[in-house]
Amino acid sequence: MSLIILASLVFLLMPIFLLLYIRSYNRHKKNHFLEKLNMQQKFESEMLQTRVEVQDQTMQSIATELHDNVGQLLSLTTLTLNSVNLNDAEKAKKKIDNSLSLVNKSIKELRELAKLLHGEQLVENGIGHAIHQEINWLNKTGAYELKINNQLLDVQVTSPDKDLIILRLLQEIINNIIKHAQAKHIQIDSYLEKNALHLRVRDNGVGFDPNEIKVKKSGMGLNSIYKRIEMINGKLALNSAPGEGTSISIEIPYP
Repeated sequence: MSLIILASLVFLLMPIFLLLYIRSYNRHKKNHFLEKLNMQQKFESEMLQTRVEVQDQTMQSIATELHDNVGQLLSLTTLTLNSVNLNDAEKAKKKIDNSLSLVNKSIKELRELAKLLHGEQLVENGIGHAIHQEINWLNKTGAYELKINNQLLDVQVTSPDKDLIILRLLQEIINNIIKHAQAKHIQIDSYLEKNALHLRVRDNGVGFDPNEIKVKKSGMGLNSIYKRIEMINGKLALNSAPGEGTSISIEIPYP
């Protein structure tokens, strides 16, 4: 008799347990979907912020170049032309030739600026070309002795979203060097190895104690760098010491 009662209870309770299981499964499925949607929205928001920051950095570079280089060339052209004495044909010819040379230099610089205006187009041409362009602007400052090993120029694979973030990471690292490092020598290495993109930047600047930075993940823009690397499942190795410069190595699954 007890077996019949037990069997009846099991038979009656099974639908209830099944219903509870289905409800729990659907709830977990919904939560998982909402979590994925939230992560996707955060990623898209971060990508938008990254695009804006890359554009801001680009515009700052253009403004600096217009003021410090193109503006100077055009000012020299104006001064040279204003000093032309048409009564002295030989000297006048030399000054006009010099002016033409300055104008041609200005045109060349403006063409380079036109390329920089298409920041995302640079990324579309590959991260190697974007890194190359960024290094060119750093080199134009004349403030650093650069040692460059960019093995990404001929890489055929691309990952536009990751490329944009990698470009912004490089910009942030370079900005940190300019603002804080007081360095004279900078070495930049970039290459692909075992389905991973490697970017390493070293400087011989004043350095700092990284222990507190690693714990807090803050200071000198490093919080943003850590966050972006985590977003694309990358790894960061930071080595620095007071008076011994800084080395930052980034490894990102690629593409």
